[in-house]
Amino acid sequence: MNLRRLGDPFRLIWTHRLILWRVCWNDIRGRYAGSVLGLTWLVMYPLLFLGIYALIYGSVFRIRFNLGGTTEYIVFIFCGLIPFLGFSEALSSGVACVTANASLIKNTLFPIELIPVRAVLTSQCTQVVGTFLLLIAVAAVGHLTPWALLILLIWPLQIMFTIGLIWVLSSLNVYFRDLQNIVGVVILMLMMISPIAWSIEMVPEPLRPFMGINPLYYLLISYQECLMGAREGSVGGHFPRGSIFWGTLIMAPVMFFAGYWFFSRMKRLFADNV
Repeated sequence: MNLRRLGDPFRLIWTHRLILWRVCWNDIRGRYAGSVLGLTWLVMYPLLFLGIYALIYGSVFRIRFNLGGTTEYIVFIFCGLIPFLGFSEALSSGVACVTANASLIKNTLFPIELIPVRAVLTSQCTQVVGTFLLLIAVAAVGHLTPWALLILLIWPLQIMFTIGLIWVLSSLNVYFRDLQNIVGVVILMLMMISPIAWSIEMVPEPLRPFMGINPLYYLLISYQECLMGAREGSVGGHFPRGSIFWGTLIMAPVMFFAGYWFFSRMKRLFADNV
């Protein structure tokens, strides 16, 4: 991508920010329309997942956490679970977003590049509510420190990475429709291998280099370390270790710009294949 055009994706999103906001809000309302609990599901959804994780890892496997007791371990799980749910929702809805919105391919009012962006931003509603609950929980167990403010950087990086990834996957799904069918299996695999219920110290030393293959490894551990802390002897959140933080800081923009470049090239052929 020409360096002079690196600002194109940001200009596109900013120029159409108002209509993007409206369609995202309409999507959120439509998702829960007719539901008995309505928007209450934004709270219930992460809490149900947390309860399952706490039961399996705390009561069945009886995993012991090096920063405290069962309560601290449950909050630690919450630190990884909330961003994972935001990412998995975006992945689930984003892969097929172009093929599901074929009528918008030639729409000049709402550029097709914004369809994946809409899918990602809409999926963040669960993470917004979950993060609010998470900060309360971290404060309640006495681990909240000023380093928690780093989520104001890590979260936008997560969104950038996810948008870039969905730009790529939604483009490929136009030609390889199997992608939208296997995304559920991919999410299940990511849930197993991502650091939600474990910290780096829980992984045997020889296996740690392989963990870095998973991009969620950098994002989730960044959340865990700045919110809850994950090092033995630490009291509360701290600055993420260098390799994790820099991995996140580099990975997200690279994926974002590469995804936009890829989508911009592929969209020229969408009309003939959707």
